[in-house]
Amino acid sequence: METNIYLFAAIGVFFFGIAKGGFAGPISMLAIPLMSLVMSPLKAAGILLPLLVLMDIIAIFIFWKKWDVRILKIIIPASIIGIIFGTFTFQYTTENQIRLIVGIITILFVIISVVQKNNLLLRPTKIKGYFWAGTSGYTSFLIHAGAPPMNFYMLPLKLDKITYIGTATYAYFIINLVKLIPYYYLNLLGPSNLRISFYLIPIAIISVGIGYYLQKIISEKIFFNIIYILLFVSGLKLIYDAI
Repeated sequence: METNIYLFAAIGVFFFGIAKGGFAGPISMLAIPLMSLVMSPLKAAGILLPLLVLMDIIAIFIFWKKWDVRILKIIIPASIIGIIFGTFTFQYTTENQIRLIVGIITILFVIISVVQKNNLLLRPTKIKGYFWAGTSGYTSFLIHAGAPPMNFYMLPLKLDKITYIGTATYAYFIINLVKLIPYYYLNLLGPSNLRISFYLIPIAIISVGIGYYLQKIISEKIFFNIIYILLFVSGLKLIYDAI
């Protein structure tokens, strides 16, 4: 069982890492669903957070000043409010409820990705930005799944690839830093979780570099399609387990 935990945690960290490097962002959504197959979603979230902060620091360096400050002024404050809401409602959430939330968010993201490809998303506004960023802070607090709600707002902005990656990178860096505080007080950063995180540091560092390299040389279209299929199956499995 311990071997499975390390194996699936390593895969989850790798997926997050290449996403932080700028390649195939949606692949990070596979991390918690896969890790949740062999451990509690809460344990998975606790293991990942310190590594996410480390990967964010590396990604910030790679995409230095490639962000859009105007967008950050909308999404960062709203995301922090979402984190605060998650902190105070955390005690009322069971692990099966979290599995259900993860599953629904995962499937919703796949559906929204299809909708977005067909240009059916509505024009973005500041109000939508505040709402989806706040929702992103909440889902990010629970299971590091801030990307789907955030993409409801950011994808329709039609930013160029590097600006999108840079803006998202900076936003998630702040979000994950803020999450360290409630995670500590909720005992999600206990010694057993931190031990696993420590051993996975090399994978975190290497995977960000791999993601940066891949986003420069490989077309993501086919890869995205495979990821969407895997996400959909993982989401269904989590919903099934929760029910």
